[in-house]
Amino acid sequence: MRRSVRSVIVLLATLTLALLGSAPVGGAAVSTAPNVPIREIQPVAGSTVGVAHPVIVSYGAPVPVTARAAAERSIRITAPANATGRYEWLDDATVQFVPDEYWPAHSQISATVGNVPLNFNTGAAVLGVVSISNHTFTVSIDGVTARKMPASMGKPKFPTPVGEFTVLGKENPVVMDSRTIGIPLSDPEGYKLTVNYAVRITWGGVYVHSAPWSVGQQGYSNVSHGCINLSPDNAAWYYNTVGLGDPVVVNS
Repeated sequence: MRRSVRSVIVLLATLTLALLGSAPVGGAAVSTAPNVPIREIQPVAGSTVGVAHPVIVSYGAPVPVTARAAAERSIRITAPANATGRYEWLDDATVQFVPDEYWPAHSQISATVGNVPLNFNTGAAVLGVVSISNHTFTVSIDGVTARKMPASMGKPKFPTPVGEFTVLGKENPVVMDSRTIGIPLSDPEGYKLTVNYAVRITWGGVYVHSAPWSVGQQGYSNVSHGCINLSPDNAAWYYNTVGLGDPVVVNS
């Protein structure tokens, strides 16, 4: 089941940043771009997040296409050394640096955004792995399997997306309304439900959540509208174990 309402836990700050030019991440700046106001930086300085959390910079105004390379290169990772990654523009005012490898667990990550230092911490490596064909959701902590759970994913008409995701938010409860994905309540596929222990992994509304109505199908068949359905006990355990930025990998 899906819901399109966005919720973000962020550091609210107003800064003015002289964006630096086309040096590689961690390298020296070569040229500058006009000043651009920064509205938000994530993770919050000093916070502890999951090992897949990107560095996200949100600007107070759209960034011109001609200034985006400079904006990207103003995000520089200083620890761990030689970290590599890719830049993704979530919209015309928000860019994120996604590391190629997960950050090391139980570590301090250091970066700069322009001349502004950013230090945040990682907790344990809490990795959730979905197997659509096997109807399972397996969670490991620091490389050790902690719980393998029967699950039910999206039915053929509403498939669960395959790929790598990160935990974007936690909501308990959340109201899921099929109208947000274009399904009227009067449709046989329509729904409006209050759902507990909901862990969001996409802005399009894919969650890992409690689904007592599908416990009989969990482990055997895929019957959801795209979310990962767990039993109430398993969903509560995952909700209380996982944090923002923890990775979730969905396999076919």
